[in-house]
Amino acid sequence: MQKPLILITNDDGWDAPGLRKLINIARKLGDVAVVAPDKPQSGMSHAITMSHPLRLKKIAEEEGYREYSCNGTPVDSIKLGEQIVLGRNPDLVLSGINHGSNASVNIIYSGTMAAVIEATIDGIPAIGISLLDYSHAADFSHVDEYVTQIIENVLQEKLPKGVCLNVNIPAKSEHEIKGIKICRQAKGRWAEKFDIRTDPYKKEYYWLTGEFEDGDTSPDTDSWALANNYVTVVPVHYDLTAHRMIEELKGWE
Repeated sequence: MQKPLILITNDDGWDAPGLRKLINIARKLGDVAVVAPDKPQSGMSHAITMSHPLRLKKIAEEEGYREYSCNGTPVDSIKLGEQIVLGRNPDLVLSGINHGSNASVNIIYSGTMAAVIEATIDGIPAIGISLLDYSHAADFSHVDEYVTQIIENVLQEKLPKGVCLNVNIPAKSEHEIKGIKICRQAKGRWAEKFDIRTDPYKKEYYWLTGEFEDGDTSPDTDSWALANNYVTVVPVHYDLTAHRMIEELKGWE
C-alpha cells in the first residue's frame, strides 16, 4: 500500500522542538515533506509575502523525507510546499506543534492555524496542533499517543470539504490527561494594552501587552476542556458568512 504524503509546517521556525516532535510522529505514518519558516512567525495569521522574493533552502533529503526552510510566512510555506516542493497536493497537511495555545480566539491570530486553513481552501485535510506551553524547552513527551490517534483518524475517515481541525494539548504536568474532547471554540478575547516607552533619541515607541479574558467557560468549550486536562479538537471552517443573518438582512436590499 502506498504511504500517505504528509506536508508539515509551523510558525515557530524550522528549528523549533515542537516541529521536530511532529516530524518524528508523522514519519511513522507516511512520507513527509517539511517546508517551515526560517524564523519565528507567530501571530502572522494568514499573511502572505508580496514585498520581496521567496526563497527555499534545502535542509535534508532522504528516502521518504524532504525538509526545507523558507523566508516567508506559514501560509507561504504551504503554497511553496504544494506547488514547488511537491508539485501536487499532499494527502494531509500538519502544522505545529505550536509552542503555546491556539484555543479560543487565538485561532484568529495564529500562523499555525492559518497554514491549516490555507490547506483546507485547497481541499486538503489539515490539522493544526498546539501545546499549552510557550517555553522553547517545552516538554512534548506526553503528546505522541494523542497526536498519532488524531492523525490516523483523519487519514482513515477524512474530513468534510472546507473543514480542518484545531487541536490543543495541555502542558505536561503531574495530572494525567483525561482523553480527547470534541468541542467548540470558546468566546474569549485579549484585553490588550500598549506599554509606552521612550527610546534613547527621546522618541516614543509602543510594546503590546495584555491579558486573555475568558468569559465563556461552558463545558462544551475548548477553554473548559483544556482547564480540565483534556486534549481538545475543534472543527473549523473558513467560511466566515453569518448564514443566520442572510434572511434578516434581505430587507435592506
